[in-house]
Amino acid sequence: MKAGMQMMELWDGRSVPRIGIGTWAAGGAARWGDAATIYGEVDDIRSQAALAMAYDIGARVFDTAAAYGAGNAELILGRALKGRDEAVIVTKVGYFGDPETRKIAPEDASAAAIRTSIDKSRQRLQRDCIDVALLHINEYPIERAGEAFDTLGQLHQEGKIGGFGWSTDHRDRLAAYAARDGFVAVENDFNVFTPANELMAVAARENLVSFSRLPLAMGLLTGKYTPAMKLPVDDVRGGNAEWMVFFRDGAANPQYLSRLAAIRDLLASGGRTLAQGALGWILAKSAIALPVPGFTRPEQVEDNLGALEKGPLPAAVMAEIDAVLNIAETAY
Repeated sequence: MKAGMQMMELWDGRSVPRIGIGTWAAGGAARWGDAATIYGEVDDIRSQAALAMAYDIGARVFDTAAAYGAGNAELILGRALKGRDEAVIVTKVGYFGDPETRKIAPEDASAAAIRTSIDKSRQRLQRDCIDVALLHINEYPIERAGEAFDTLGQLHQEGKIGGFGWSTDHRDRLAAYAARDGFVAVENDFNVFTPANELMAVAARENLVSFSRLPLAMGLLTGKYTPAMKLPVDDVRGGNAEWMVFFRDGAANPQYLSRLAAIRDLLASGGRTLAQGALGWILAKSAIALPVPGFTRPEQVEDNLGALEKGPLPAAVMAEIDAVLNIAETAY
């Protein structure tokens, strides 16, 4: 670890750098029902090498799921991190698939499905114990989630997982179960456009780690997309799902591009790239946030991890970003 690198203490006392690595994109193509999706051009060998490089230059937290690439992301990560024992691995249950066919099965958070999913994840990740397992179903009914967390609690007691949590953006869902013994983390959308104030307040109150998903707004905050750029029809960002706010009709959402233009220079302060500025915003906004940006190429990994040395955005810059975005939002 380099001096001055932003660090965080986890639930088990380990200290890790405050930026991790996400593997949704790296997992490659998967088929959900009739739709095949990718998340940028990927290559398994290149992704595996990039993950190993990430560990070697300091990353310790790696976020994956049984559904990413229908399990392919876990296979790649398991190979990349073999022998790299300080890695903290976060995976998810509730959605899972077959990495051979790349088909994702219908959601299933029953006790039997969770146990089978964790055992298969342990095999793919080449780990006896997975550090954190999250319920992956964002809007799983509160009244049914108890069974899922009962099962995860049992797996925690059995030593198959180090802790558990929920990948959800719903404050009430998180609040209902966060106090359980072994519940250590939440994963939620968190970026300069999505401050998630209410949910983050619950997570802070319960002393959880918040793994920030979509920290770069699905790539929009890197600044590489223009209104005229069209994504391939099989790109996950090419659809119009309700949750797909940063991209619409296969292109970057012009409302968010306008907001990015308004804060571009502020994010780039201190010699940061736009991605580093967006990650610096997260580091400054919440002490419990640990962003896990994804990648398709190794240079993206290096750029994202470079934000650890740049550090949080200064308070004055944060205040100016808030002021500018408040003005931009009232324009729509």
